[in-house]
Amino acid sequence: MQTTFTPEQLTDPGTARANEILRACVHCGFCTATCPTYQVLGDELDSPRGRIYQIKDMLENDRVPDAKTVKHIDRCLSCLACMTTCPSGVHYMHLVDHAREYIEEHYERPRSERALRWVLAQVLPYPTRFRAALLGAKIARPFRHLLPDPRLRAMLDMAPKHIPPVSRNDDPQSFTPETPKMRVVLMTGCAQKALNTDINDATIRLLTRLGVEVVIPEGAGCCGALTHHMGKTDSSHRFAGANIRAWVREMDGKGLDAIVINTSGCGTTVKDYGHMLRNDPLAEDAARVAGLACDISELLSRLDIPEGAPKDLRVAYHAACSLQHGQKVTTAPKALLRRAGFEVVEPADSHLCCGSAGTYNLMQPEISGQLKARKVKTLEAKQPDVISAGNIGCMMQIGSATGIPVVHTVELLDWATGGPKPAALRQD
Repeated sequence: MQTTFTPEQLTDPGTARANEILRACVHCGFCTATCPTYQVLGDELDSPRGRIYQIKDMLENDRVPDAKTVKHIDRCLSCLACMTTCPSGVHYMHLVDHAREYIEEHYERPRSERALRWVLAQVLPYPTRFRAALLGAKIARPFRHLLPDPRLRAMLDMAPKHIPPVSRNDDPQSFTPETPKMRVVLMTGCAQKALNTDINDATIRLLTRLGVEVVIPEGAGCCGALTHHMGKTDSSHRFAGANIRAWVREMDGKGLDAIVINTSGCGTTVKDYGHMLRNDPLAEDAARVAGLACDISELLSRLDIPEGAPKDLRVAYHAACSLQHGQKVTTAPKALLRRAGFEVVEPADSHLCCGSAGTYNLMQPEISGQLKARKVKTLEAKQPDVISAGNIGCMMQIGSATGIPVVHTVELLDWATGGPKPAALRQD
């Protein structure tokens, strides 16, 4: 794609990177075939190619974003299926992230939307605040029909029926097996600590059982993805910086073999820290952290997990977009589940998003609802006993629309190697 940025414009690192990405695009349109929003809405402006044209026009002309452009960019899930499909290697993720930052700086949203985004940014990354909000949502849910805004109703619907107790395993500490053969940091996250404490607990049990020392460092928290995808760069970089400093202390202290992440949306962001903070004083440390980051399934593939006896349990594996498209981790989770003895099946169109996408299901509930219904239909068609996923957002999204238990992949692997049966299965 030909671009006409001026030399002055290209002095901005974000614009320079956007220029590189735009020039890689050859207009082929392959991305439209795998874009969930294009499939649902059928509008070229709601496809990656359409958004690329809009972003190019906005950036080249230093244009104040208009409501139409903002609407179509806001509708992007950042599922990154387009990046998997693109034959030219267009790094759409960096382009749309820069566009969101540009919009945040130059566009004044309606007051109600600004308020919603402020609330999400001030609540979701903080587990204690989020837990309090979930309790409030649970109390208010019977009155949801009185709310005129579907986004507010979506926020109430997000609250789980049962809010789990706080897990002390998330506190700063180390879990050390008798003869450790590896030392890792576990990123415990933010929203996950409020929504489902079983995931981190299962991860710690499984890793220590396999001889891995697991460290929960002081000062680490939200990865920054939630505010990063809203274009709130200062906020996301503060979160990223806190993690980098906490993890580098461990790297430069007793040393680390990996930074393990069991929420794939966070993993995609942490692996991109090197780019996010490339112009920050923490740039070198950010790149070191990104190089050590791995999904839990990637680490487990490097360990000697015992082969399990066949189990009478049919597992439908849901591939989170951030894992299969963002991190290109596709076979490891399924191979691990099969090794553990489970029958693994995959739904049709497994490359398509479930509609969760961080805060997308809260800010775009109508489109998200259509994607959720499609995903649940394809999963249920496989008649599984349980649905497995590697991302808490997907688990909440899918679990809200099906009676089939939804658990994290690591919970099944923990159970298969001596841990407790996942709580979602015990409720049957």
